[in-house]
Amino acid sequence: MEQPSNHPGSGQQGGLYNNPVPKNLPNANIIMILGILSILLCWWHFVSVAGIVLGIVAIMMARKENATYSADPSRYTTSSFNNVKTGRICAIIGLTISILVFVFVTLMIIGVLVALPFWGMIR
Repeated sequence: MEQPSNHPGSGQQGGLYNNPVPKNLPNANIIMILGILSILLCWWHFVSVAGIVLGIVAIMMARKENATYSADPSRYTTSSFNNVKTGRICAIIGLTISILVFVFVTLMIIGVLVALPFWGMIR
């Protein structure tokens, strides 16, 4: 009786029970990078728009990857799924801070522009 081989050229993938070897989720690292960039770009007014865009893109990509992982968790590694979760959390934080910074600075600029006519009355 011949034992099943686990060598690369033997025709069997993943060992004796023919289980596929788990692989990384396709966009896990990209989602984490976009989430981190959304945090890094959220602190300046006009650059915070980039933080908003990157945060939204990362959240949408994370939603797709979560669905992919949920469909067949045994096909993907846990570490790549953790990268997706981490990237999503970073994206939510970056998106929230970006929106707050953008709204705050916009209101400050509007306040200064509205107050300009009254500055002449102080003298």
